Formats: sequence, C-alpha cells, structure tokens
Amino acid sequence: MLRSFLWTFLLTGLLLRPMAGLAQSPQTRPLQLALARATTDTARVLLLADLAATYRYSHFDSVSYYAHQGLRLARHIGYMRGEGRCLSRLAILPGDRGNLPQALRLNLAALRLNEAAHDLEGTARTLNQTGLLYFALDDYRPSLRYSVRALRHYQQAGTTDTSQLISVITNLGASYEGMRRYDSAAFYLNQAWQLTTGHRRQTWSCWGDPAPYVLRELGLLQLAQNQPRAALAYYRRSAQAAGPENDQRSVSRAYQYLAELYAGQGQRDSSIWYARRALVLAASLPYVVGVVRNSSMLMQAYEARQQPDSALYYTHVLLAAQDSLFNPRRIKQLDAIAFNEHTRLLELEAERAELLDRLRIGALGVGAGLLLLALLLLWRRNRQQRHATRRLEVLHRQLGEQAGELTTQRDNLVQTLKELKITQGQLVLREKMASLGELMSGVAHEIQRPVSLLRRYAAASTELCDELRQQLNQLPLPPEQQVATDKLLDSLHQNQSHIVQYGQRADSVVRGMLEYSQGGGGARQLTDLNALAEEYLRLVYHDLRAKNRYFSAALLLHPDPTLERLMVVRQDLGRALVGVFSAALQAVAQRQRQPDEDYVPQIELTTRRTAASVEIRVRDNGEGLPPETLLTVFQRFPGGSENGLSLALSHDLITRGHGGTLSVSSQPGRGTEYCIVLPLPAVPADS
Repeated sequence: MLRSFLWTFLLTGLLLRPMAGLAQSPQTRPLQLALARATTDTARVLLLADLAATYRYSHFDSVSYYAHQGLRLARHIGYMRGEGRCLSRLAILPGDRGNLPQALRLNLAALRLNEAAHDLEGTARTLNQTGLLYFALDDYRPSLRYSVRALRHYQQAGTTDTSQLISVITNLGASYEGMRRYDSAAFYLNQAWQLTTGHRRQTWSCWGDPAPYVLRELGLLQLAQNQPRAALAYYRRSAQAAGPENDQRSVSRAYQYLAELYAGQGQRDSSIWYARRALVLAASLPYVVGVVRNSSMLMQAYEARQQPDSALYYTHVLLAAQDSLFNPRRIKQLDAIAFNEHTRLLELEAERAELLDRLRIGALGVGAGLLLLALLLLWRRNRQQRHATRRLEVLHRQLGEQAGELTTQRDNLVQTLKELKITQGQLVLREKMASLGELMSGVAHEIQRPVSLLRRYAAASTELCDELRQQLNQLPLPPEQQVATDKLLDSLHQNQSHIVQYGQRADSVVRGMLEYSQGGGGARQLTDLNALAEEYLRLVYHDLRAKNRYFSAALLLHPDPTLERLMVVRQDLGRALVGVFSAALQAVAQRQRQPDEDYVPQIELTTRRTAASVEIRVRDNGEGLPPETLLTVFQRFPGGSENGLSLALSHDLITRGHGGTLSVSSQPGRGTEYCIVLPLPAVPADS
C-alpha cells in the first residue's frame, strides 16, 4: 500500500509535464508490412518477435502485445524456436520495471528453448539480456561471463546482425569499465564504435542503431579517465543519436549522465534541469534504474539547496523505486534462481562424465570378452592337437592343470570383484554423505551474510520508522492523512519485528546445518602433519588462483623435521586448515588490490613440536584485523565477515573434534597470525 501511494505521488507530479510520444522506430513500419504479407505461421511468429523488439525502448505495452501474440501462435503450432524468441522479448519488461527475479526466470526459460531448438542467435540474445540483468545490479563479473558466452554463440552462428553484435561487444566494454579495467574497456568500446560507423544506417535490424549506447559508454570511459569535456560531448551526441530511433531510454540515460557530470562540477542548476528531464522519461517507460538514479540526484540537490519540500518529494520517489529494484525478497529469489541454474549445469556435466565412464567400462568389457574368446580358441586348438597325436598327452595334461588353475584364479577374481563392488558402494555412500555435509555447510555460508544484514537493517529500519513518525508529527497534515500515516508506520514497525523474529529462526536453522555438516568425524589415522598442512595450503592457493588468475602469493614453508606422525581425523583437520588458509589468502588478496607496487603477498606456514603438543602457525602480511573483529572472529554471524562461518567451523573442528585450541592475533597494517595447538597423547609410565 505504501509503495502504491509513493508511485501515485511520483506520477502525479510527472504527468503534469509533457512526455515523449509513442512514435515508432524506423524499423517498425517495414516489419508491419512484412507481417501483413507473411504466408506461413512460423514467419509470422519470428516477425512478431522482431516487431516487439522495435518498441523495447519506447513503448513497453507494444512489446508485451506483439510478444504475447507471437508466443501464443508459436505454442499453438509447436514452433520451439519462435517460442524461445518471444519469451526472450517478454523478459525485457520485468527487467526494466525492476522485477529482476521474474526477468531472470523468463530468460532462463527462453535459454532452454533456444538451446533445445539449436537457435544460436536466439541463445546469444538471451545470454546477452541475462548479463544486462546483473549489470543493472552492478555485479560485473557474471555480466562479463554471460556477455562472453553471447559473443561466442554469435561467432559460431556467423551472424549478419551487426546491431546485436555491437550490443554484445559494448556490454563487454561496459563490464570491464565497471571493473575499472579501462584498457580492456577501451579496446571493446572502440571496436564497437568502428563497427557502428562502418555500417549503413538504413540497414539496421529490428534492434536498431546501437550508436546511442556506444556513445554513452565512451563518455563514461572518458569521465573515468578524467576527461569531463570529452565525456560531455559524447553524452550530447548520444542523446542526439537516440532521437531518430525514438530510443527514450537512451535519451533518459544520456540526460542522467549529463546531470551527474554537472553535479560533479558544481553546476547545480544544469544538473537539476537534466535530472528532471531524465526522470520524466524514465518514469514514462517505466525504467526503474533510471528513476532510482535521477530521484537520488534530485533529492541530494534539493537538500543542498535547503528546500526540504522538494527533497522530501524525491525521497519518496527514490524509496518507492528502490523497493521495487532492491527488494531483499527479490534479491534472494534472484540468487536462488541463479544457484538452481548453476546446479543444473553441474548436473549436466556430471551426466556427461557418467556417460563417458560407461563407454570406457563397455570398451574394457569388450576387450575382456575378446581376450576370453582368444583363450577359449587356444584351449580348443590344444584339445584337438591332443586327439591328433598320443605323443602330446603329457602336454595336454599340463594344459588341463593350467586350465584348472585359471578357473581357480577366475573364481578368486569373481570373489574379489564382488568384494570390490561392496567396497565401492560403501565408498560412494560415504562420499555422498560427505558431499551432503559440505553442501549444507556451503549453503549455510551463503545465507549467513544475508541473515546478519537482514537483522541489522531491520534494527536500523525501526529507528528510521521512529524518526519518520517524529518528522510527520511536526507537519500540519489533515486528520485523515495523519491517521492513515500512523497506521502505515505501525504496520511497518510490526513488519520489522517479524523480520527480527524470522532472522533468529534462520540463525537456528544455520546452526543446525553446521552441526550436521560437522558430524561423523571418522576414524583417527597416523598422519604426517607437515605433508597434510602443505597439501591443503597449496590446494586452497590454487583454488583461489583459479578464481582470480591475477592473484599470486609467496608460500613460505617452515616444517619441523622432528615432528612425528600423529593420530588425527584427517578429513576434519583438513577442513579446519582450509578455513584458516582461506582467511589468510583472502586477506593478502584484498591488500593486493590496493595501489601499492612494493607489496608482495606472503603466507608463512610453520609447524613445531613442543613437549606436550604440536603447533601449526599460519601468518599473512595482509591488512590485519581490528581489535573489535578479533572478539567475534570465531562466531557464526560476526557482523558481515566473509570468513566468519569457515573460521567458526575450523574452531569447532579443532576444539571439539581434536581437543586442541585455535587462536588468532593481529597487528593492523602488518598481518594476522593463526595458531592451532594439538595435544600429544600421554606417554604411559614404565611399570
């Protein structure tokens, strides 16, 4: 109800101003004529999908109308390729309106249809749209991955649609720009601009002229390189190029970047003028990201001017748009959908690996059969030779004895094979249980940060609700509005209490998952701790390098050569070491990202035997931990720490599973040291 009230409040002000018309793009009319002349249903479906694409930046209702028409026709005739393309067009609508989970669901459904129909261009377009969803959330790494996959599919298809190819290349440049890798961004953006200027203007596909998008991103790159005048020229050229295409969203974004540039230069009047025009265009589509950015600028500008009425107006606009775009429930849905898609891809890979294993086993079976057949033929030949001559009786008797031995060996092999199958089944079951524990630990790790942030934001929202109530009580509102406002604030306060309650419930669920994942430690084994610690350190290090190829660190190993083998649970101790090594490596990786050319990341591993215990020390030269963090470093929800859950798990495995201790000491700016102490077994006294 509050959200509806704020949107009504926004549109009441915006609709009083003249809005952009719903003119067609240059590609719309030719497609309408082609649709009227189409003679087959499959051609009509593809033309309806292309016709919907021409309205994507000017009139969303037309996108929905033509895409739904094409989708119904495609499903009626069983045309999978057309169904995937029309579903991909429908995914444009919730994405721009702020419903990112719904957009991701539609894109993934369209992607499965594209792949099933072997439609490389449709698959590429859907991958490109999926990357743009993550780009809207400033999550540039998945955006870059999807854009790379889209470009690869376009190249495999040998596409002649230059407009879509330029769009993907520009997305690559924009993603690198968001990651502040400006050399790569400049390479792709310049390549996109060369393709744009080299294409004939009258021959663009249904996706239109990409010049407004390319010029806008070139302007952002110039501004990032401290060239505001060049950026200003690119923004104006982008707005001018968007006019003939009726690209309302590109005009809105160009005005938005002009407003941000003028705000950065202190030209507040120009910034407000462009921001208001951009907000009108964004609200008319509606384009929720544009509404958020421009209303935020206008709110800050009017606060600086000390005009509280206007600042409050745009604050309401901003809150309503942010609730649509950054709703925590939708963000969780988005993460869940992405996780399910990742799981599906892993299952497909596992099925492919299983098929290869079956083929290998089949080949081995055929080879064994051929070998057995050869043995049988040889035995038959020897038997025939025995009947041919009596002088070979001795040889035949020997062969018979050998055949008996082979039979015994075969029986032994059959028995051994049965035992191996039983053992294999037990190992598979044990591996599945271990994987289940790791999966539950990983899931708990993934939801720990949202739960902690949820509880913190709930507390902050309660305080903001009280402050808002005080501010509204000071305003001369009519009694009816005062009563309605109090009811809304009471409902909001009650919702925050429910959030805290369910956050505590999620905390208990995570604790249960962790306790399950820690259970069943296994048997103790004599273990070389020097080799075990070095092995897990290198495994964690190479795993981090696989995720970030630009990361490197010096591993300094100081093992105690006098350290004898110790009875430990190898798996549990290994999991504890993984948590400690991960925390140390991430600390040096975080410091390496800072602009310090003389910094060399180092991880030092030291083992030492004392009279009653064994020490394993891990030291890094990262930024170190502040004193307040040291007090909560081994808690399950330490206020947003990324390594809190893994270190808490390591602490439990050391203290509860092995009766040892895990401690940490840190010097801010110099590094952190973790110390694992394992007690030695008591030596029995001589009788």
